[in-house]
Amino acid sequence: MNSSGEILIIDDDIDTCRLLTNFLSRNGYSCQSAFSGRSGLDKLSSGKYDLVITDFRLGDMAGLELIGWVRKTFPVIPVLVITGYSDIKTAVNVIKAGALNYIAKPLVPAEILLLVSEALNKNPETEGGLRKQKEGAITGELYVTGHSSRAIELEKQVSLVAPTNFSVIIYGETGSGKEVVARTIHRLSERSGKPFVAVDCGALSRELAGSELFGHEKGAFTGAHTSKTGHFEQANGGTLFLDEVGNLSYDVQVSLLRVIQERKLRKLGSNIETPVDVRMLVASNEDLKRACQAGTFREDLYYRLNEFRLDVPALRERQEDIHELSDYFLREACAELRKTITGFSGEVMEAFLKYSWPGNIRELKNVIKRATLLSDKSTIQIGHIPLEISHPRDQMQEPVAGSGGLRNVAQQAEYESILEALKKVNYNKTRAARLLDIDRKTLYNKMKAFNLLPGKN
Repeated sequence: MNSSGEILIIDDDIDTCRLLTNFLSRNGYSCQSAFSGRSGLDKLSSGKYDLVITDFRLGDMAGLELIGWVRKTFPVIPVLVITGYSDIKTAVNVIKAGALNYIAKPLVPAEILLLVSEALNKNPETEGGLRKQKEGAITGELYVTGHSSRAIELEKQVSLVAPTNFSVIIYGETGSGKEVVARTIHRLSERSGKPFVAVDCGALSRELAGSELFGHEKGAFTGAHTSKTGHFEQANGGTLFLDEVGNLSYDVQVSLLRVIQERKLRKLGSNIETPVDVRMLVASNEDLKRACQAGTFREDLYYRLNEFRLDVPALRERQEDIHELSDYFLREACAELRKTITGFSGEVMEAFLKYSWPGNIRELKNVIKRATLLSDKSTIQIGHIPLEISHPRDQMQEPVAGSGGLRNVAQQAEYESILEALKKVNYNKTRAARLLDIDRKTLYNKMKAFNLLPGKN
């Protein structure tokens, strides 16, 4: 048996076979199809397959009969069963017959990919060869999968919208994984073989935003010594993800709307229009509808982008996933730092579950990476994590005069003002600085002094 992930799909519905074959092939698996149970058994006799995916109801034989034959003849080959009859009795029967898992129609791409990866890695004969492939799948999906109800609902929504060409607005706090959601949508779409271009609009200067997005010709403005290809052209045929889209200036919003509507762009300094075919995904940690009402975001652009909405939950809203996420980030950090740490002490995990994680998944990742670097034990201990997490009552409670380094009422008032501003804008430092009428660097220094920096943003 090879270790490349050879999959046999058995279904008398040719369209289902083609759909699964195309999807799994795009994700690195080799697939063959059989359109009846008997032809499937004939192909299986070669013994070259690592996984069988079969429909429960086949035209020429029962799914339970096929499962029984596979279990008897090739006991190491896992079987996944697909059926439109999603009742408990059927699920129990296929598992009793020896199937590894059961999937109800309509098929959810992310679920299929996860189950296939798990099935192949449970097979001892293919585990080594496919481990790397499995880790790749986890890297692409971990931020949007999990066992909490919020995570499961988000995964369903992503799987629903991904195969379409809808423009999507992704809402979520800083560090919650909005870009990973966007990348997952792209990977599960028909555009997966084309470019995915991510742009942080908050990092674009007002003067150069148009050039970065749409490109420019040589001599278009002072300093334009060469021509430049913009992000739209780079993403042609694929997906363009604009993070913090609300930070774009009003004039750039006008140009953006025109390009989206006309599917043509004109570089700065050029009279030539170039056709572009780009799917738009945007993200924001503020409500763009409210921004429209405030006059800072164009209403027509908002409605053009808002064909579908996704809400990425904050980490504190999906605490059931903290253990799973922590384990993954620990494995990732150990691989990068060449360490062999097996897990977390109970004290650390208890602290993780009590902490509010204002920096969300990004903060969790940074904390675990730092702890891995500091640790000389077989597990992460309480002394390896920041004080604001390990001793929240000492470090993170609202200060009183004379405590925690805040020596007077004025400092306490300043602390409370900064904290209130940060909460209003979901910890977006740029917008918080605007609310407080200070520059971003000053805000950063004050946050550092007041121990309000959760991790890198």
